Amino acid sequence: MELTGSQIVIECLKEQGVDTVFGYPGGAILNVYDELYKHSDEITHILTSHEQGASHAADGYARATGKVGVCLATSGPGATNLVTGIATAYMDSIPVVAITCNVGVSLLGKDSFQEIDIAGITMPITKHNFIVKDVNDLADTIRRAFVIAKKGRPGPVLIDIPKDVTANKAEYEKMEISSVTASKDISREEIETALQMITKAKKPYIFVGGGAVLSGASEELYTFAKKLDAPVADSLMGKGAFPGTDDLYTGMLGMHGTKASNYGVSECDLLVVVGARFSDRVTGNAKKFAKNAKILQLDIDAAEMNKNVLITAGIVGDIKEILTLLNARLEQQSHPAWIEKIMAYKEKYPLSYHPEILTGPYIVEEIYRQTKGDAIIVTEVGQHQMWAAQYYKYTKPHTLLTSGGLGTMGYGLGAALGAKMGRPDKCVVNIAGDGCFRMNMNEIATAVRHNIPVIQVVINNHVLGMVRQWQNLFYGQRYSSTVLNDAVDFVKLAEAMGAEGIRVTTQEEFNQAFAKALTLGRPVVIDCQIDSDEKVWPMVAPGAPINEAFDEADLKEKGN
Repeated sequence: MELTGSQIVIECLKEQGVDTVFGYPGGAILNVYDELYKHSDEITHILTSHEQGASHAADGYARATGKVGVCLATSGPGATNLVTGIATAYMDSIPVVAITCNVGVSLLGKDSFQEIDIAGITMPITKHNFIVKDVNDLADTIRRAFVIAKKGRPGPVLIDIPKDVTANKAEYEKMEISSVTASKDISREEIETALQMITKAKKPYIFVGGGAVLSGASEELYTFAKKLDAPVADSLMGKGAFPGTDDLYTGMLGMHGTKASNYGVSECDLLVVVGARFSDRVTGNAKKFAKNAKILQLDIDAAEMNKNVLITAGIVGDIKEILTLLNARLEQQSHPAWIEKIMAYKEKYPLSYHPEILTGPYIVEEIYRQTKGDAIIVTEVGQHQMWAAQYYKYTKPHTLLTSGGLGTMGYGLGAALGAKMGRPDKCVVNIAGDGCFRMNMNEIATAVRHNIPVIQVVINNHVLGMVRQWQNLFYGQRYSSTVLNDAVDFVKLAEAMGAEGIRVTTQEEFNQAFAKALTLGRPVVIDCQIDSDEKVWPMVAPGAPINEAFDEADLKEKGN
């Protein structure tokens, strides 16, 4: 049948099973929005307050559901406002399809009103992008975009469609979309090498990254860890792939990782890296990272092998498939003395905080207690992000949504809206610092407009906390542009946007406020007043090896 380009866009989204899109209309994309209006019973459109909120919402939807997130924007500034969200998804390998519309084909390249080369701008931060200049190519392009976003190492794809293409007509035939499956082409030789390394190891450690979450390999990873009888650390992106309540779990690795994980990885003789890319925040001084260990890296992307850290051997392929093959061949291993040593580290170096005052760690632990560990936690970037990683015990994948690679302040609230739309059965909590919240607090209006009952917790220390921490420790306490000493009232702000606003200053007040928020069924902002000099511990100084992690007690011992 013959359809317009805008009709083809909607039909192709329906083919892919898309039920929710996030966006902001404008002149160039008006034909698509007109068609979207006619299909509002099939595809829900969430009108965000800003296009960046739409791109983060699509990202959060994808992370929470494992499906492809979709965002829409018009030409020019509408399209460029998506860029930070696209880059955030790219750095964390999140499958998002961004659809933008541009000026007509005949006006391209002429500096027309609201024209921008969005494909050129986003080329470095997408897996692929397309400009569709012929309506006859539109359906196949959209289908390809979804395959590319999902296949192999996931990531964002952009489709730019000139306005006249959305109005022109072409023959359209519905296609049944088959699921994208992982490649089975895994080297037998690499599997054999890995098994030999594993069985020879006396002190193995497992380090888990976001690839284990993306591949859906949690069950296989759990079986592998138990068979290997090895302790497990994770990255920020790997949270929930291995249960944080398990005895073998030792906490996060790296700059703000636990001492148990940092010491253990530094002392192990085999480090099995499962879907992680050796970020500088994990390795510290890369030349001294796991210097006593042979390193076995499992990753879907061959480009990650030997990129940041030299490895001994690697297996390229889907994590779930690799672990399935290893588990089928691996005999039960036993390392009681090694496990006992790491457990002693866990006992000797627990995470701790002031027991009586309201602090970031207390807030996160109370959220964990009241949600029984079953919420989806979203964060912004900074101290609160690290506390959310350290003090909430993630037992399932897709339950911590955070910007790991790009470190995007302003990510969380939009992502929380996307997560709640994708998983309406889950309690969704966005944990922010006051600096981050200022960057996207307009999305509270979106939550109210669409009645999306997210809980926004603002850990308000009236400073840019993580930057201040660095200034305090490494810059002679010169607090340049990090003090937020203004009169912004987040409670009044929430109420002005139609949400519930609550301010708390004590542990008991927070307990009551959060319990109330869980029952209201509407957007809530909890403004939590904490001390400006609260810090994230432990910490590894920039350029130092991770086994030189220090905390407040260490500083006091040195007289600092």
